[in-house]
Amino acid sequence: MTNPADVWRRWFGLLFLFIAVGMLIWGQTLLKPHLSGIGYLFYWLGCFAFTLLALFTALLDVLVLRQRAHREQRELYERSLGDAAINKIKKERRGSSGQNSL
Repeated sequence: MTNPADVWRRWFGLLFLFIAVGMLIWGQTLLKPHLSGIGYLFYWLGCFAFTLLALFTALLDVLVLRQRAHREQRELYERSLGDAAINKIKKERRGSSGQNSL
């Protein structure tokens, strides 16, 4: 189940990725003759920064999803153990009530 924070994180990751790809394409085609000197350096550093932002956002999303899956797995395990214990107690009560009537 996704929550609004997951949606925002994925949208930002997609936005950063699209900006980086757009800058790459523009830098290799339309802007190539115009980029020189310090402008060239800043342009490609910006492209690299957006690539890193996309990567960081993806890693953050993976960490959040792993943490959520681990928490849900632990809750399921605890709930299953609780259900098993309740069933065991019910069986013991049925067994002891049958023994008293003999």
